[in-house]
Amino acid sequence: MDSVLSGDLIYVLAFGLGGLVFALGPILLVHCIAPRRARSYANKTGQFIECGMDPIGDAWIRYSSVYYLYALVFVAFAVDVLYLVPVALVYREDIKSFFVRDFTELCLFVGILSLVIVYAWKKGVFEWKRKMTNS
Repeated sequence: MDSVLSGDLIYVLAFGLGGLVFALGPILLVHCIAPRRARSYANKTGQFIECGMDPIGDAWIRYSSVYYLYALVFVAFAVDVLYLVPVALVYREDIKSFFVRDFTELCLFVGILSLVIVYAWKKGVFEWKRKMTNS
């Protein structure tokens, strides 16, 4: 093999090995340092502990779909911020070239995302109704 090709192959193998170490390393590390036994006192064998506190009730409860819609609205606006920050940085550097067109596109983008808020508001996503149980 050519020396340049073998040098490139070494780099590819090193990056591939590094990727495997970064992907599998945390899994192996957690497996090595995780506790091997559950607590077994006061009839709580096998019960999980979070933050050192005893859990209250069962972990398998049903959540309303409103929580998921609320989370999706949050994700939509997180993506909005991820888009607007680089755009603002580009506007700062090159404000004179295509200002009207770029500003119109930006207003369209923010306007469409504003429609997401209006739609969610009309659907009642932001109304948190507490279900009362008869007990």
